[in-house]
Amino acid sequence: MKLLLLDVFAVLLAVYAISLLFTSNFNMGNLLVWILAAAVCGYAVWHKALDNWFAAGVGRAAWWVLVAGSVFLAGMLVFVAVSGYLNPATGTEKVVVVLGAGLRKDQPSLLLRYRLDAAYNYAVQHPDVVVVTTGGQGRDETVPEGQAMRDYLVAKGLSPEQVLAETKSTSTEENFRFAADILAERGIAATEPTIYVTNAFHCYRAGGYAKRAGFTDAQALPAGIPLRALPTCYLREVFAVLYYWVFKSAESGPMHAMVGLLDLNKRFFYK
Repeated sequence: MKLLLLDVFAVLLAVYAISLLFTSNFNMGNLLVWILAAAVCGYAVWHKALDNWFAAGVGRAAWWVLVAGSVFLAGMLVFVAVSGYLNPATGTEKVVVVLGAGLRKDQPSLLLRYRLDAAYNYAVQHPDVVVVTTGGQGRDETVPEGQAMRDYLVAKGLSPEQVLAETKSTSTEENFRFAADILAERGIAATEPTIYVTNAFHCYRAGGYAKRAGFTDAQALPAGIPLRALPTCYLREVFAVLYYWVFKSAESGPMHAMVGLLDLNKRFFYK
């Protein structure tokens, strides 16, 4: 029974990993899923030989390293999942900052639509808020994200005067920094009560970047996430959080140089 469950899990994981080749751009989350799928499938095929190797000596030490790593990963996944709900909106916010998440040519991606719909619902319930949509134009996008996001919200019914578009940023840090500049032009300080909208897994890091940009009174509005994106987004965010803890900024450390070198654009670490 144990081996049957292992085989079924390996097949399902392999099918999911292959499907990412046709349904998603290359990113860190996809890479992690491919590595996990290869490891699980490899163990399913060679489990007898691997079990013998893990039973003694160096293999035994490697086994405990894998166990410790798995426990740590599970803990980080729980942290990422829970932390998005620890800084909820108060209902007194005057500004809504919607963080970009990629377009399909000129249309918001499914992940981004979850954010936009959450922002729209909040703005309808609090009609006096100013909404700022954020995001520049990616290599595979025909318009800036911020503009497409604004168009989406206006088409749903928000007043054009209520929604401002920031169209130059390339990361979450720049989303907040440039949004603060746009708000300042309207006489609105970043210190005003603000709510930032992103998917739940991304809220923790986004909150840290908000503070760095001067949004000292910022709360999170966690949006949902498509079920098929759960593995890639949460695995990717675990490593993004670890990177954030070490370097504090996506614009420092080795990953920034690597992204430019490999031309993997901002989706590599979901900035």
